[in-house]
Amino acid sequence: MNDPVNRTMLLVDIEKFSDRDDVEQAFLRRMLYDVVDRTMERAGIDETLRLRADQGDSVMEFIDPNVPVPQVLRSVISELPAQLKAVNRMASRGAQMRLRTVVATGFIALDERSIWVGGDLNHACRLLDADLLRAALRERPGDVALCVSQSVWTGIVRHHHLGIPAEEFHEVTLASKNGPLPAWLLGPVPASGQAAPSPGASGPAPTPVPDASGERPGPAGGTEAGPSGGGSASTSTSAPAAGPAPAAAPAPAAPPPAGIHFTGGAPAFGGSLVMGNQHGVSGGRVDGDVVMGSVGGPPRPGRASDGHAPADATPEQDAPSPDDRQPPGTGEAGPR
Repeated sequence: MNDPVNRTMLLVDIEKFSDRDDVEQAFLRRMLYDVVDRTMERAGIDETLRLRADQGDSVMEFIDPNVPVPQVLRSVISELPAQLKAVNRMASRGAQMRLRTVVATGFIALDERSIWVGGDLNHACRLLDADLLRAALRERPGDVALCVSQSVWTGIVRHHHLGIPAEEFHEVTLASKNGPLPAWLLGPVPASGQAAPSPGASGPAPTPVPDASGERPGPAGGTEAGPSGGGSASTSTSAPAAGPAPAAAPAPAAPPPAGIHFTGGAPAFGGSLVMGNQHGVSGGRVDGDVVMGSVGGPPRPGRASDGHAPADATPEQDAPSPDDRQPPGTGEAGPR
């Protein structure tokens, strides 16, 4: 095997080549060679600075490192679609051609059978064959889909060289049999693909799905209250799940102050009401405030502090005093 050499790699593949019959495939191969040759010529890249490998439905161009990579990239971005459009205008419906393209850099070598080999070449071929690049071409109206390797993005594209729209490239992760491959896609990312997050930025956290209990999985295996819980605090799964909190009982109403209270109506009293120093309220109607019990001042001589005579009092001691006698129909509140 020869020593590896550094080259800029341009890989071009025809979409749905195997769906055509033999006549159409032969025509498409000739058209593919013409389109690539005219694109390189228009970019000022001489044929002597290119090595070609034929892959049937695709072609690989290995361009001399003396040719600036921006020069190659500009020709693929602008000139290749123009040349392809000119060919498709003159072709029948069955001979229309759409292309997937990859621009990469790296080292390649020739083995004993004059086959180009190398890890960088394998990487570029996997980018060309990725489902995301196929989907990008399938879902866009244009006839060319371009993907560049991480090294081309880092060394060329991100520096905004003339004719290379860095803002139109999107970082993507392509699936391959050897694991995910980082790359940069020109144009919108297909709906069936997945764009990689921007460097140093983290995407939004996925929304946890509530389970049957109305709780969402929380961090570190915990749970987070769902809509029914109304909270966001996480609880450890080692603790038993708490049921819904019982409704708080209403606070008991404050008891009314001691005494007799009337709310509406016309209360009437019959018989005798005797308390403290009030006597003889019977058979009459009392208007105004009625106060029952001892009202201020010391108790009568021979009586207890509540106004009652002791159990061993004589009838004379238990008789009302002149001050306690009031005409019927009047109370301490005064006449009606």
